[in-house]
Amino acid sequence: MPEFTLDMFQTAGVAMLLLLLGQRLTERLALLKRCCIPAPVVGGLIFALLHLALYSAGVLQLVFDEHVKDLFMTLFFTGVGYTACFRLLKRGGKKVFLFLLAAVAVVCLQNLLGAVLARAVGWDMRLGLCTGSIPMVGGHGTAGSYGPLLEREMGLEGANVLAIAAATYGLVAGSLMGGPTARALISRYGLRSDESEDELMEVEGESEGERTAAHRLDAGSFTNAAALLLAAAGLGTLLTDALNSLSFGGLHFTFPSYIGAMLTAAVIRNVCDGRHVVLPAGALEIWGSVSLSIFLSIALMTLKLWQLAALAGPLALMLAAQTALMFFFARFVVFRLMGRDYEAAVMTSAFCGFGMGATPNAMANMQALTRQYGPAPQAYFIVPLVGSLFIDFINGLIITGFLNVLTLFG
Repeated sequence: MPEFTLDMFQTAGVAMLLLLLGQRLTERLALLKRCCIPAPVVGGLIFALLHLALYSAGVLQLVFDEHVKDLFMTLFFTGVGYTACFRLLKRGGKKVFLFLLAAVAVVCLQNLLGAVLARAVGWDMRLGLCTGSIPMVGGHGTAGSYGPLLEREMGLEGANVLAIAAATYGLVAGSLMGGPTARALISRYGLRSDESEDELMEVEGESEGERTAAHRLDAGSFTNAAALLLAAAGLGTLLTDALNSLSFGGLHFTFPSYIGAMLTAAVIRNVCDGRHVVLPAGALEIWGSVSLSIFLSIALMTLKLWQLAALAGPLALMLAAQTALMFFFARFVVFRLMGRDYEAAVMTSAFCGFGMGATPNAMANMQALTRQYGPAPQAYFIVPLVGSLFIDFINGLIITGFLNVLTLFG
């Protein structure tokens, strides 16, 4: 089959065209707008389906340069770090713990469900974890790490393909499920945002002049915002490398590439708050929003959907069960646990993306909702904090525990 390779600039160019296509479709089609499906998901998924058709017909396979995807992902989470002030941490402290508790519970349930269904269809129970939290909460990164490990160390043939295919399914399902679920809650309970747009970056005691300067949008503010993002991202890579070199009791954890940048940005933000240095909040927010949209567009358009088309019946059944688990857990547990208010509805949407795909999916789900219904500052702080830091430790520990226990049971 002929292959055509797109370089970094071509990949980014296609992604931008698909983003614009997604925006146009979500504006014109009431169903997409009503369900709060993110524009990059719409455009990217259309392209992925077209690519699937070309591949299946033996016409063409496209190969993308995905380094640009990592760049925009890191820039987005760096921007998230600049919204993390101690005031919001104090306001959301209890909810951080509750959201983490929900995440731990769903990780355990996903693995338990995967193991039980694997036994029911005659598979090795450890292979069921390849439809559990390895690809679901862990995403492609964890799937790519544990899949080869299960094949090489435990002799589970096909584990890698299984985990990657499940992660691909979860990425799509989490993006499509979150918006409609939260919108139904907002409509049913008449929820609304109690925050103003400015509160995401405001500091208590900030003067009107400082507030105006923070939200000025001109060449200078965009240049300063770019400098802050790139500086934090650059320093953050050093922190990420240091974290990835750590091990505890023989266990080695792999942190996402953006965690160091996000934490570095949070430190810079709070140091600036303490010294009453005004950051270009408006420009940072725009840079972050654009980066997320481009990243998600690239992530969706580069999906190899033929991996899903080749799924066997048992795997399709297991993924359907995981989807049902996530919907009911998010709808009836997370929403109630987080307070049954507007912030809780937004976090429910995020939990679908977070629990089925990856933290960027969660952020995209929230962005689509908040654009329509108003800001949710606590959600924007809690979700990436739990999704990018705490859950990586916990998911690794739980997966390791399940593998050890299931090995004993054969």
